[in-house]
Amino acid sequence: MNLALVHDRLNVKSLWEKRIDADSENAQSEEQRRSRSKLTKLRGEWSVRLEARNKHLKMLNETFVKKPKTLESAEQIQT
Repeated sequence: MNLALVHDRLNVKSLWEKRIDADSENAQSEEQRRSRSKLTKLRGEWSVRLEARNKHLKMLNETFVKKPKTLESAEQIQT
């Protein structure tokens, strides 16, 4: 095999290995940055708040919808 081809093949291989290593390091540092971020915790807290708010509003809505119906039926019974 030609010495130049072997040399070029080794250069190409080492170039791609360096790029892969650099990309792996970048991905790892990004993952570490995300794990240190408080955004995940905040999203969880806000979803809990939103669920509680929706549940409360649903109960209020059901309460106000049921009251007029019970009042109407009571008035019909009295008349």
